[in-house]
Amino acid sequence: MNHQQPEISVVICTYNRAVYLPEALGSLYNQTIGKNKFEVIVVNNNSTDNTEQVCKDFIANHPEGLFFYTNEPQQGASFARNTGAALAKGELLCFMDDDAVAKPDYLALILAFFAAHPDAGGLGGRIIPRYIPEEPKWMSHFVSSLVGNFDYSKEVCVFSPNKYPLESNMIIKKLDFEQVNGFNTALPGVKGTLRIGGEGKEFFLKLKAIGKTIYYHPQVIVEHVVETQKLTPEYMYRVASGIGRGERVRTHEIGKTSYWLKVLEYLFKLGASFVLALGYFLQGHPAKMKPVVQFRIDALKGLLGY
Repeated sequence: MNHQQPEISVVICTYNRAVYLPEALGSLYNQTIGKNKFEVIVVNNNSTDNTEQVCKDFIANHPEGLFFYTNEPQQGASFARNTGAALAKGELLCFMDDDAVAKPDYLALILAFFAAHPDAGGLGGRIIPRYIPEEPKWMSHFVSSLVGNFDYSKEVCVFSPNKYPLESNMIIKKLDFEQVNGFNTALPGVKGTLRIGGEGKEFFLKLKAIGKTIYYHPQVIVEHVVETQKLTPEYMYRVASGIGRGERVRTHEIGKTSYWLKVLEYLFKLGASFVLALGYFLQGHPAKMKPVVQFRIDALKGLLGY
C-alpha cells in the first residue's frame, strides 16, 4: 500500500448497483491527477447482489490506486457515508454515487478550487443525467431533479441561503464534516422500500449555520446513469415522497412552526405546478403535464406522513 497521505478521499456508498460500479470506479481510477493524491472508499450497505466481488476484483486489478472496500450493516446512505468519512485520510471528503461517472479532470478541479478558495466550507458540482436509452417525453426540468439533474449556475458562485449541493456530487473539508457530526441518521436516505431523504440539505444547512461558505462549480461534473425503464410511477413516488418525509423529520426537529410553514410552502408549490402544467399544455407538451403535478402531490404526501 502507498503510505503517502491522500489529499482527497472519495466515498462511494453502494446498494445493489454492482452493474454500475466498474464504470464509476474506473472513472476515478483514470483521473488526471496522480494516484497517490486521492483514495476511494467503497461502503457496501447490505447489497444482496455481487457488489463485494465486483469491488474486490476491481481493487485486485488496479493495485496502483488507493481503493478500499468496507461494509456498513446499518441500512441507509447517511450511515454508510458517515462510515466512509470516518475511514477517510484526506483533508477533503468527496461523496459520489455508485451510478455516477466522474469527468477525467473532476478531482483536479476540486483540488485546484479549494487551493484557490481557502474560505470554502463546501462545494457542489454539476450532475448531468445520462438517460438510457433516451430521455422520456414526459421528463421536464422541474421533474428531472428527481433523477439527479443539477445545473445550478453557469459560473462559479456561492449558493443562495436555501440552496445546496446534491448528495451525489458534494465535497466538504473533513474537519468541517466532523464539526457538524456528519449526516443526520434520522434522515437515512433509502431504507428498504422506504425513502427518508433530505440528508444533504440538512447537512449543508448545518454547515451554513456555523458560518461556512458553500460554493458551486459548473465544471466539477459527474454524469448520473438513469435507466428510463426504472422510472416507474412507483419509483418516482418513492423519491418525491422521500423528499417530503425528510422535510417532515427535519422541520419537526426544529419545531411545529417550522413544520407548518413547510406545509404552506408545499401547498404553494402544488398550486404552482398546475400553472406549469398549463404552460406545458399550451406549448404542445401534454406528456409533461401530469408528472410535474404528481411530483408536488407525492412530496406533500410524504410531508404529511402518508
